[in-house]
Amino acid sequence: MAPRSLWKGQLRLSLVSIPVEMYSATKSGASLSFRQIHEPSGKPVHYRKVVEGIGPVDRDDIVKGFEYEKDNYVLLDPDEIEAIRLETKRTLELVQFVGACEIAPLYYDKPYYLVPTDELAMDAYNVVRDALRESEKIGLGQLALRGKEYLAAVRPCGDGLLLETLRYAEEIREAEPLFADIRAKKSDKELLEVATTLIGKKTAPFDATSFRNHYADALRDLIERKRGSRKSRKVTAGDDRRETSGDNVVDLMSALKKSLETTKSSPRSKSGSKAKPASKAKPASKSGRARKSGPKAA
Repeated sequence: MAPRSLWKGQLRLSLVSIPVEMYSATKSGASLSFRQIHEPSGKPVHYRKVVEGIGPVDRDDIVKGFEYEKDNYVLLDPDEIEAIRLETKRTLELVQFVGACEIAPLYYDKPYYLVPTDELAMDAYNVVRDALRESEKIGLGQLALRGKEYLAAVRPCGDGLLLETLRYAEEIREAEPLFADIRAKKSDKELLEVATTLIGKKTAPFDATSFRNHYADALRDLIERKRGSRKSRKVTAGDDRRETSGDNVVDLMSALKKSLETTKSSPRSKSGSKAKPASKAKPASKSGRARKSGPKAA
């Protein structure tokens, strides 16, 4: 089954816009999932939207509510939320670049593959990929997806680009209170030497295929054995399921040179600065500063 794109839009580098599509880089089907079963009847357990004192309610009657005080909510209709217009719904602009190793690992959230929409976008896509690789930099921008605006990092990955969503500074718990009771005393010299030697002997290039999910393997083995055993409890549930409701880049070299000239001539104050308005650059740069002040990776 072909993967389904999660987002389509423009990857923008100053005046250069590249039509791209985003796909999940991970497979949810690789992990085992279970369904809750009502043992006496053998039927799946369903979850229903219920209001206290009323009972089950229609899905169309549900709106989002924000609790601004205890038991007091301001209600928002889906149409009102959808009406919020963010440029990041359709455009991922790379507004800042940082060193490839500058972002602490705890900021990284989920990986996605970013691919050009068509053959016409390929040249510009390859230039951005190769420029990031040669400069050893990561591009930062923001992307609106599924009702949330994400901070995103774009880096080269093989022949393509990898987009990784990042956590904002306010989503990171401070490490200091948890590490406060850990002694700062230096380790014993001899013990440190033995540990360092052991690490050296076990050092090898990373190969994800050399690791197996032993728990998942054991679960699959257990399931297969129980399927083949006559003594195992099995049920057949009835089918009671209910239905639930790019622009082409023309003259890439010219666009890149014009972007460079615009940047050199103070883009915030001149008329040629449409690609990077100050109002859009501030949030991303603020997030960039917040990352540097966050806790360091262990």
